[in-house]
Amino acid sequence: MPDRADVMARASELRARFEKAGAQPVETPVLQPAETLLDLYGEDIRARAYVTSDALRGEQMLRPDFTVPVVQMHMANGAEPARYTYAGEVFRRQEHDPDRANEYFQVGYEVFDRTDPAGADAEVFALIAETLSGLELTPVTGDIGILMAAVGGLSTTDRRKAALRRHIWRPRRFRALLDRFAGHAPVPPSRTALLAAADPIAGAGPDIGKRSLSEVAERIAALREDAAVPPLSETELSALEALLSVRETLPFALEQLRDVAVDLPAITPALDRLEARIEALAARGVDVRNLGFEASHGRSSMEYYDGFVFGFLATSRPDLPPVATGGRYDALTRRLGDGGEIPAVGGVLRPGVMLELEEAAR
Repeated sequence: MPDRADVMARASELRARFEKAGAQPVETPVLQPAETLLDLYGEDIRARAYVTSDALRGEQMLRPDFTVPVVQMHMANGAEPARYTYAGEVFRRQEHDPDRANEYFQVGYEVFDRTDPAGADAEVFALIAETLSGLELTPVTGDIGILMAAVGGLSTTDRRKAALRRHIWRPRRFRALLDRFAGHAPVPPSRTALLAAADPIAGAGPDIGKRSLSEVAERIAALREDAAVPPLSETELSALEALLSVRETLPFALEQLRDVAVDLPAITPALDRLEARIEALAARGVDVRNLGFEASHGRSSMEYYDGFVFGFLATSRPDLPPVATGGRYDALTRRLGDGGEIPAVGGVLRPGVMLELEEAAR
């Protein structure tokens, strides 16, 4: 494993490189208010973050990443356009993978610019690709926005679409919901009995727990309403499955997705943005004809990505985490902007993994 001092030195070198590219260096506190992160991600974030508290500041989390505090800082007083860079430690619990580090350095480059989103996507990707040149890596790209657009265009209720959007970053739950909404999954007997009862709350016992009886009644009413909704059409379901299975080089991926758009026309604007991004990447010298695209890429990352996503993976070391990851997070600026918003995209590198690969290649 690389020495900590070497990792810190490499992190400083990378940040200096991004400063030279025009980024302003910024710092963020290691302790972040838990309320903001819980509001963004729900209680699921507790399984990935270290939580502490004190009497004055309430619950705090050891910084799980830099993007959220950088967005908060920019939306509070940042100028436009803006480019930022940072370097420091992040902390992630790794209960399901004890071999992975739970404390490691990240170096990032973030762009806030509303004039040319496709150009900003290409700028971030090309800069990080150039920074990583010399390492044996496999780059891969994706676009969460295409899947979000597909869900938004389904011929079903807003409640069902909201549930699917909420679980885009939880592939198993998303798949289970699709099966349920398509009528392919059996309804649990307990739910059938609940919905068949004339008064499901009668004889339910004392009002305990966090939900009031009125909230329980509202939930039962919502379940009854959902039970009467027709299943997803097989045409839309097949098109959505075809979309999720796209795994090709960029030009062929776009071609396949255009075919899918015949049955899911709502994705057409997202595909137009993908096409503009391909052109912007090519203009920066990226070999788009050999750059991979996976429609499901990024669905296990932090939930703030809502468009372009990318990663650089160690070709000969699949056991290692990605050397770099990133993507577009426009919706996050709306959530944290107190009424304001700005298109934003960024990426992070892991200098420790870079050094580990360099040592192995010697």
